[in-house]
Amino acid sequence: MSLKSDAFPSSAAFDAINSSLQSDNAERKDAVKKGNAVFAFTLKNKEGATESWYIDLKQKGEVGKGEPGKADVTLSLSDDDFGKLVSGKTQAQRLFMSGKLKIKGDVMKATKMEPVLKKAQTKAKL
Repeated sequence: MSLKSDAFPSSAAFDAINSSLQSDNAERKDAVKKGNAVFAFTLKNKEGATESWYIDLKQKGEVGKGEPGKADVTLSLSDDDFGKLVSGKTQAQRLFMSGKLKIKGDVMKATKMEPVLKKAQTKAKL
């Protein structure tokens, strides 16, 4: 099942993150150990529509579409900025400081998301 949404081009990154987590059991366990949180993403596209995805690095080590039961941290940003973040063209800190990235919940856990996004950089073609 693809997590990509045609209205959100950067959502292809969620498929890349999921395949990275599912392809290597040791890597998934390592990501869960390091992440130890549920990360929710709310993306807004150019038309103003919003959609949500989550990355569970607390128990299962999986990626899903929609709202998770309870997220430790929620990141809200535009689809365009998420694409730049995943492709390595910008950094989360820069987006946060300029007000383009909003974080709800445990900000310190949000910093643990970066290594997971880096894995997607090598696989996602955005």
